[in-house]
Amino acid sequence: MSSQLDKSRVLVFSLRNIFGKALNRGPHVELEDIICEVDSAELLAPTLDPSSRRASFATRLGYHAPVLLNPGLPRIPADRQYDVLFAICGFPQDLIMFDAIEDLRGACRTSVCLLDEMWVKEIAKHRHFLKVLAKFDIVMPFQIGTVKPLSEEIGHACTHLPLAIDAIKFCPYPDPPERVIDVFSMGRRSHVIHQKLLAMARDSGLFYLHDTISGSQAIDLGEHRAQVANLAKRSRYFLVNPGKFDEPGETGRQVEFGYRYFEGAASGAIMLGERPDNELFPRLFDWPDVMVHVPHTSDDIDQVIRELDRDRERQETMRRTGMVQTLLRHDWVYRWETILKATGLQPLPGVAARKDRLRALAEMVDGRGPSAIPDLNREPAFLAK
Repeated sequence: MSSQLDKSRVLVFSLRNIFGKALNRGPHVELEDIICEVDSAELLAPTLDPSSRRASFATRLGYHAPVLLNPGLPRIPADRQYDVLFAICGFPQDLIMFDAIEDLRGACRTSVCLLDEMWVKEIAKHRHFLKVLAKFDIVMPFQIGTVKPLSEEIGHACTHLPLAIDAIKFCPYPDPPERVIDVFSMGRRSHVIHQKLLAMARDSGLFYLHDTISGSQAIDLGEHRAQVANLAKRSRYFLVNPGKFDEPGETGRQVEFGYRYFEGAASGAIMLGERPDNELFPRLFDWPDVMVHVPHTSDDIDQVIRELDRDRERQETMRRTGMVQTLLRHDWVYRWETILKATGLQPLPGVAARKDRLRALAEMVDGRGPSAIPDLNREPAFLAK
């Protein structure tokens, strides 16, 4: 808990002790931790086994019944007042967990829910879970294509919030390590590109780091995120693709992009892969030479890498620009400022302190002196209009 105020003004309701080993929850925990670092926040993280008979039954029933059952979380009494109740929902099914905070909403002036993954084609399927969202004052989906149809479903306007990461964790500075990994790939991958890179690893000694086991659970989520950051900072090239690019049937061909693009830019690795074809990507990643577009069906990634390897000046510019832009625009603290503005609260000194750290790193990476770095107190450039 922060010591900036005698009493916490933000209550962070976290699912970390319920889904704490799921890889996709890592950025959620990072955001929650940064909120507790920069604001006066209390973390409330109840425990429940989501695979228990009661929880499983409640979730299955939720797809069909208009009334959701408590999956087994104890009711949490409110013993004091907060300005903001804040919660992150990874998937629509998570909303069943928030029934336990019913009593807390009355103790909080404003309630905010971030919704990570919600594809438009799945809205009808999850309609009973989504009724919980209507109880929140502010609903912020991460997926921009979902904002309008979700607003229509729950009966009040949603506001888009872009993804972000812990940019300090992913930044290689102040002591940048040697980039000993040639190509780093994690998660979903193109079969064609993967086979080409395997051949390069076999025939030319390319150090191609990729997943060799399947699974979505971490032994320790914090250690996993730190490991991802350490590997990315040591990588020359970093593979990226839009969300579920290999499952168009599941997404309904809705184009969204995830954390990989932020992680690649923040770490200074050169991103290779598909440039997301939606309205948001060019607003968030609007600097020249953000990445090298390589379609997931392409079989010439070897030629792309060889060409880039011949142009060290271009590589250096791409790396530095990506790091600086992420430090100045895509750390979670900037998203927290947006959330505070929506709730009518002013940032506490911890926000400015973290932005000072981000700016100092950006100046170090840029190398041209403080005058080259823009004022971080201006209106964030990423805001969706």
